[in-house]
Amino acid sequence: MKQGSSTALKMMSGAGFVFLYAPIIALIVYSFNDSKLVTVWGGWSLKWYVELFSNEQIMSAAWASLKIAFISATLASVLGTLAGFVLSRMRKFVGKAMLSGWVTAPLVMPEVITGLSLLLLFVFLENVFGWPAGRGLLTVVIAHTTFCLAYVAVVVQSRLASLDETLEEAAMDLGAKPASLFFLITLPLISPAIIAGWLLAFTLSLDDLVIASFVSGPGNSTLPMVIFSKVRLGVTPEVNALATLMIVAVSMAVIAAIVIMHRQSRYNDKNNH
Repeated sequence: MKQGSSTALKMMSGAGFVFLYAPIIALIVYSFNDSKLVTVWGGWSLKWYVELFSNEQIMSAAWASLKIAFISATLASVLGTLAGFVLSRMRKFVGKAMLSGWVTAPLVMPEVITGLSLLLLFVFLENVFGWPAGRGLLTVVIAHTTFCLAYVAVVVQSRLASLDETLEEAAMDLGAKPASLFFLITLPLISPAIIAGWLLAFTLSLDDLVIASFVSGPGNSTLPMVIFSKVRLGVTPEVNALATLMIVAVSMAVIAAIVIMHRQSRYNDKNNH
């Protein structure tokens, strides 16, 4: 009975992996297709990668999206770490419930509502204060930081909730000040969660289409917006090549993050013992 259940579980797991990764593998293979028709195989070729790098519109949008994602993820990591630390360590203060609601609201709010509300906010600020002047990369960064912050805060707060507080208490008993305690003890211990939150925020920002469509202005299209506009007219081999490069880049980033977090975890375990 147990062996039959194990076999069924393996088959279901295999079917799940095939369902998830077979389309990605097919996309990568067809990015090397020599034919202009995406669904017709015409032999191996790298010409669509050459066409991709000569496409100024796509490369400009890709560079803009990478900049936005990097800045947004970094800001969200800083603010999300502080928010997660406050919600986890400072248990009693006025307005904690309200702060918790504000931080977690983007997790459950539909992206259409978030994008529309941010657009109205930017229009109001421009009319009253003259800033930000129009919609562009700055407004996209602010919007992405706003909703990515919630994901980082949840990850960091979960890590702090499972952290052994006796280490921090021992450091305080030895005379560590609050700032030194945070930067020398707490921050290294939660650094894997911060890295994971940064990667999650970077991916969410790079992938966002709905919110960016509301808060970006003319001539400031992000990569998902450009791809969406092209896909509506039919998928081109250039899009397959671009998606392949993005998959490779994200995979390398994830592998690097796993290695860093593994080394940091081993370092922390060594110091704890």
